[in-house]
Amino acid sequence: MSRPTEKLRLLTERVLDDDIVFDILTRLPVKSLIQFRCVSKSWYSTITNPIFIATHFKLNEAKSLSNKNSHNGYLLYTPVTEGYSFHEELRTLVYNRDRTVTEISRFITPFPICDAFMNCFCNGIFCLDRCNENNGDHMIYLWNPSIRKFKMVAPALLTDPFDSATLGLAYHSQKNDFKILRLVSFPGSLGEPDPLTEAEVYTLSTDSWRKVVSAELSDPNAGRLYHHSPYIFFNGALHCIAAHKHCSFILSFDINDERFHKIMLPLDFLDVYQSYLTVFKGSLAYIIISNRLATGIIMCHIWVMKEYGVAESWTRKCVPINWFHHFHGCTDNGELLIMIFMGLISIGPENLLQNSLITESNIRWAGCAANSIESLVLLDGVNLSSEYKD
Repeated sequence: MSRPTEKLRLLTERVLDDDIVFDILTRLPVKSLIQFRCVSKSWYSTITNPIFIATHFKLNEAKSLSNKNSHNGYLLYTPVTEGYSFHEELRTLVYNRDRTVTEISRFITPFPICDAFMNCFCNGIFCLDRCNENNGDHMIYLWNPSIRKFKMVAPALLTDPFDSATLGLAYHSQKNDFKILRLVSFPGSLGEPDPLTEAEVYTLSTDSWRKVVSAELSDPNAGRLYHHSPYIFFNGALHCIAAHKHCSFILSFDINDERFHKIMLPLDFLDVYQSYLTVFKGSLAYIIISNRLATGIIMCHIWVMKEYGVAESWTRKCVPINWFHHFHGCTDNGELLIMIFMGLISIGPENLLQNSLITESNIRWAGCAANSIESLVLLDGVNLSSEYKD
């Protein structure tokens, strides 16, 4: 133990009571807390206690929200490494108000991203889907890069032999817990009615799955439910684009009461090339990329739901773009994040100004977030999670 750390331990044991030590520790950064586990047995017990982890998370979440006005959000990406490498990086950049970017962290991934699909992330926790090379089964992992720990979650209840499952990760603020929603649609036999989609929910605190029954998923007249878009966590619910034989719509899942709801999409789909859900300036938005026009211009149609859940409140804005490969969301100030052949750029929908953010042309995965939270989540599950070194 270093001399400064030893002095700190002696000072706190002689002068401060446990409540004061607890309060001081909750305000320290994750990196320091990981090191301070070695100070004493009592500190180790405190820092790995679920109550302490929850308190520390809440304080960091509040701090992250209070800093939102100082930047335009965060960009996350993993560059492709040459050849096959077990050591891939997750890089995080803060998008500053002056439209520059500053790298704030680099974390080594627990698996090669080419072997483990980065399915979704929420409040600093990532959900990865990895295929078992031996039997082809899919294993779901939760990963907290800030403490270099990952956890293989309990096996799902619903089998998925045709890789039709979609996953969504959400933070349940009322219970200070994380949940994974998993939807599975099974292929039907020729001449038989379309199969029904089934749902199950995983809860981190219990490390268990349970099936969710919903009338929105079991309507025999609707036919098979297709759920084909990444989930967006917004307003306490997970959202994805879904469709059956009658229409397309947004399927939402409330994390609190675990009920599904349908939100109707705008009727004018135009010439759809690709479509996405995102959050645009604090509102749910539906992005439509149309096929390239004769003029060579691609149109991006931004449908914004001004009043959440009210289909009549959809409003549209059209933005012309010259190049397009993939849409990666919106910054806090409403700029569109678009991958082109030269890297990731942002486009202002009002002034159409383009800004080069990431100049690497070979990016395996990219995402954006309004906040960046480093936490101790997964630290208390010593027997359930694994630690790795950079």
